[in-house]
Amino acid sequence: MMFSDAVYAALGVGALAAAVVPRIVFKRPLSMPMVFLAAGALVAALPLPVPVVDPVRDRLWVEHVTEVCVIVSLMGAGLAINRPFGLRAWAGPWRLLGITMPLTVACTALAACLLLEWPFALALLLAAVLSPTDPVLAAEVRVGEPTDAEQDEDEVRFTLTSEAGLNDGLAFPFVLAALAAASAAASGRPFEWIGGWLLTDLLGKSAIGVLTGLAAGQLLGRMFFRAKLSALRLSEHMEGFVALGATFVSYGVAELLHGYGFLAVFVTACAIRSAERSHGYHKVLHEFTEQVERLLTAFLLFLLGGYLVTGGLGALDWPGALLGVLLILVIRPVTGWVGQLGFRTGTRERLVTSAFGIRGIGSLFYLAYALGQGRFAGHAEELWSVVAFAVLASVMIHGVAATPVISRLDRLRGRAGPPP
Repeated sequence: MMFSDAVYAALGVGALAAAVVPRIVFKRPLSMPMVFLAAGALVAALPLPVPVVDPVRDRLWVEHVTEVCVIVSLMGAGLAINRPFGLRAWAGPWRLLGITMPLTVACTALAACLLLEWPFALALLLAAVLSPTDPVLAAEVRVGEPTDAEQDEDEVRFTLTSEAGLNDGLAFPFVLAALAAASAAASGRPFEWIGGWLLTDLLGKSAIGVLTGLAAGQLLGRMFFRAKLSALRLSEHMEGFVALGATFVSYGVAELLHGYGFLAVFVTACAIRSAERSHGYHKVLHEFTEQVERLLTAFLLFLLGGYLVTGGLGALDWPGALLGVLLILVIRPVTGWVGQLGFRTGTRERLVTSAFGIRGIGSLFYLAYALGQGRFAGHAEELWSVVAFAVLASVMIHGVAATPVISRLDRLRGRAGPPP
């Protein structure tokens, strides 16, 4: 009884803190994720009857909770983006997805092979798990709430938000490539998997995810704003929880069709937004998803903090820690800069976009998912230690830097005008 009572009390305090902490740390070199990580670590270190989650032991639970957190954040990100979809208008995200992301995977896998002396498939899995970015963990580097103006987003916030919205889904082909490589190596045919992976996992499932998202978004957008029956025209009723219905429908249908549900959710959100771009209902939907996302993120980071101080880093050695630091401070900034060569933004904007490749909840989901497939179960402790440390390093480094860097960039932009 005391145990369950302590859990209820902790949940209540956490929910209240999720509402208060963002306002306390606003405009300070501090972030909500940093606070909840520290709180989780502190509570776990004290003799209190609060549960500690072990992602190795509780893998399935971790997989599904992180999965829900990611898809809710993807819906919120898509609804917040004001800029209409287009090849030229979205040139920044395309560069980061088509150039930076594959380079990041390749460089991280190579570093894992050299530093950790891991086999190719295991190194590729680590690189794939750490490839998606996650701006939800630093509010300063993502776009704000939906507005009527289509072009009022600065390029840095727009590019980082849309990159994270898409690469949370595009990390899946790399994870599946690692699983296929491990299976092929075990069968003695190390390269046989490549053709099937290209056609099915990379192209086929991505296409299904995008098409499902477009179809779901257009149908839902038509229902929300232009349905003949008032009961179906949900924009008139202004109920925010409808966002969860749209999220789960698009995700579930895409997964049933063997496509990438993460891609489908983000595309659905963008399609709903484009159905009636200036309607105030988008703000209602976005605010609801943001609140749910904040609660889930705070909860998961609190548990991650507890895991880190109760043996989560027990399998971490200095090469693993060095790999995490290299990813945050070297690999992502360099590959991000390479991906933006020739892009129209100024030098300052390219530097900030390159540096803020934040790792977070998506990496936790992908690792839990991959370990559930059975190929890498023997390396679970090592993988969780390296990934957890990389997320910790990202939360701390980017959490401290986000507010002063973005604030200075905003001041310079306002003083000097648009970048050259």
